[in-house]
Amino acid sequence: MNQPTHSSTEAALQHYKEGLGAFTQKIPAVAEKFNAFTKACFQKGALSQKEKQLIALGISLATQDEYCTIYHTKGCIDQGATEQEILEACSVAVAFAGGAAMSQAVTLVQECIAELTTKH
Repeated sequence: MNQPTHSSTEAALQHYKEGLGAFTQKIPAVAEKFNAFTKACFQKGALSQKEKQLIALGISLATQDEYCTIYHTKGCIDQGATEQEILEACSVAVAFAGGAAMSQAVTLVQECIAELTTKH
């Protein structure tokens, strides 16, 4: 049987979505409020959605959160951020978080960009 091929980025995003779905079923009051809160945080305001995604990516790198790094790299791309904008946001995170953020920026973020911008 032929299984569709998925990138590591797509697999990680799917794993997160499945986990969130299971968590939401088990504790909906918390999950639904958290999801509503984060949705409100990422709405366009004084900052654009792209700017908010770039900030979130930097924070994800600084806190060494791989799932959020993948999720927000995708968010940056979805909001029209260029590779240069993404890498500059990464460099700011590296300035604050040092080597740990750098290791994720030069591996995970670049893998996500390559996988998410390549046409299948």
